[in-house]
Amino acid sequence: MDWFTAPDYWLSRLVIQRGLAVVYLVAFLSAANQFRALIGEHGLLPVPEFLERVPFRRAPSLFQLSYSDRLFATVAWTGVALSAVLAAGAADHVPLWAAMAAWALLWALYLSIVNVGQTWYAFGWESLLLEAGALAVFLGNERTAPPVLVLWLMRWLVFRVEFGAGLIKMRGDACWRDLTCLYYHHETQPMPGPLSWFFHHLPKRLHRIETAANHFAQLVVPVALFTPQPVASAAACLIVATQLWLILSGNFSWLNWLTVLLAVSAFDGSILAAPPALPAAPVAYEAVVLAFTALVVVLSYWPVRNLMSRRQQMNVSFNRLHLVNAYGAFGSINRIRLEVAVEGTDEPVITPHTVWREYGFKGKPGDPRRLPRQFAPYHLRLDWLMWFAAISSSYAWPWFVPFLGKLLQGDPVTLRLLRTNPFPDAPPTHVRARLYHYRFTDRATLRATGAWWRRTLVREYLPPVSLESLDRRS
Repeated sequence: MDWFTAPDYWLSRLVIQRGLAVVYLVAFLSAANQFRALIGEHGLLPVPEFLERVPFRRAPSLFQLSYSDRLFATVAWTGVALSAVLAAGAADHVPLWAAMAAWALLWALYLSIVNVGQTWYAFGWESLLLEAGALAVFLGNERTAPPVLVLWLMRWLVFRVEFGAGLIKMRGDACWRDLTCLYYHHETQPMPGPLSWFFHHLPKRLHRIETAANHFAQLVVPVALFTPQPVASAAACLIVATQLWLILSGNFSWLNWLTVLLAVSAFDGSILAAPPALPAAPVAYEAVVLAFTALVVVLSYWPVRNLMSRRQQMNVSFNRLHLVNAYGAFGSINRIRLEVAVEGTDEPVITPHTVWREYGFKGKPGDPRRLPRQFAPYHLRLDWLMWFAAISSSYAWPWFVPFLGKLLQGDPVTLRLLRTNPFPDAPPTHVRARLYHYRFTDRATLRATGAWWRRTLVREYLPPVSLESLDRRS
């Protein structure tokens, strides 16, 4: 079928596939480095306990057959290795079926992790990676030109990401409609980056322009992805530009990078270079792509219904394979930033004069003099969940007290998730948690003190506990 392929998009396919493989690599590396403390056999939310109460049909995963930390590590590091091979372009040097099998294996491995990851993997970008990864299975390799239908499905995906985010903002917090949300967002976002302080201190007039531009980029520009060239390419460039702005202003794991890659599906690569001669698509490949496209069309009913609903949900998967999901973010904006600080002491008896020492986290704000770091696209899962814990303790009740127990035990696997351990020689006798209000300093304070943040104690989050008192609770 002549209409089946789009040779002019060969360069777009190359960028998407290589970039997606790199994102997969980061995701598997994040899993390999953090799983033992978070969901391992002795983790905060152990996978074996999860599998005892959740059947395969509710959480399809290779780990439903068997689980051990060694097997999880094998899956994660296999994903890292396979991602690296695909990022190097190996899929273009094997038969088409082998390339598809490699991408399918990568998707299945990561699906297995996400479906047992529980709250640590309950982020929209996990579903986005899986949905994009499923599409990549059918994108082909150099044995054929890119299939038109899969490119359109990728545009459909980036449309839902952007348009869904735009709608949930307009339906949500009033500050999006009066253009004032960015008075607060750069300061209160889950994990600020090294430039967030500077973004926060932009003039309020620029913040209003920034918000209006966001609405245009999410509610108008995505529609242009479905128009003829060169308008579609121009729309893709605008989406890429706005996503790069978001990358500079904060840490959102691989969400923005994936959106950039998906937007490339609308870019006509022939503008930059003439397409090479590519073989015609095999009939069997055409049939598989047509069947998958039909499946996506059917599954799109639920995301479309969600988009049209006044009770729109964000970051929802409507099936256990995370195909054709609903997306969106920041329907409401926090006006103040709250942070949970975890402290310990080695004194055997707590008195009003007890000296407490604070644990340092890698990404979330702690020491007011420490400039926020850039971690995205790498995902610091504990740091992100600590942001939710500060908003409401109900987000944290399943894992926060076990986390404190690990600190009291001096558990080395858990301590590796942290930046600093104030008790390197022996575990503390007691730990506690306190809730602080964090605000960015002004320029004068930064110059005078070197502090990026000022913090004010709000209240006690959790009173001092010892290992013995936690054992009695359990």
